[in-house]
Amino acid sequence: MDATGTPADGRPAAERAGTAERVADVLRARISEGAFPPGARLSEEAVAGDLGVSRNTLREAFRLLVRERLLVHELNRGVFVRVPTDADVEDIHRTRRLVERAALRGLGRPPHRLDDLVDAVVDAERAALNDDWPAVSTANIRFHLALVALAGSARTDELMRGVLAELRLALHPVADARALHEPYLTRNREILAALGAGDRDAAEQLLDRYLDDSHAQVTAARARHRPPSPAD
Repeated sequence: MDATGTPADGRPAAERAGTAERVADVLRARISEGAFPPGARLSEEAVAGDLGVSRNTLREAFRLLVRERLLVHELNRGVFVRVPTDADVEDIHRTRRLVERAALRGLGRPPHRLDDLVDAVVDAERAALNDDWPAVSTANIRFHLALVALAGSARTDELMRGVLAELRLALHPVADARALHEPYLTRNREILAALGAGDRDAAEQLLDRYLDDSHAQVTAARARHRPPSPAD
């Protein structure tokens, strides 16, 4: 940094921060899509080169994602994708109940903009026909992001992007992705149909059962498949 307070790379701090946030968005999305498994080490050189950003910008993005509990920094070892614990899984589902239920409960009068929900349902069903269960998982996360987006709150959207990225990490050790995701294809469409019919109460009841069953299923599946440690 020079005497004027300009960083060494010549860009104002605000511009660098904005770039770091965009890089964090990309990395968060890749985690949500399953591109980076729990425990994976993220090479600064490789990731910065892939994204076409400086290492300083990448480090700022890493710090943002460490605060979101998606990454961990280990002294003298580097940055790793976080391995969620069972306590994390409990907290993730507690947060989902609070936020997703509130999003539906606070909806105004129909009709609602359901295009993103429709796209997520259709994409999940298409991926299931192709036996692409990681893509089904990604579409399911998009469904729940779109559900929360109905509330029209940028802050809630940001919160849920991090929570659902953590959920994707928590699901990684589960071997039978089809058994985990297939039952919710129909349930997502049922929630969508209720919202399309303007029946918010029915949608909320369906979501209540959905979240309870999902929590129980994920907990049981993880008990059968212990996640790896970052040192593995």
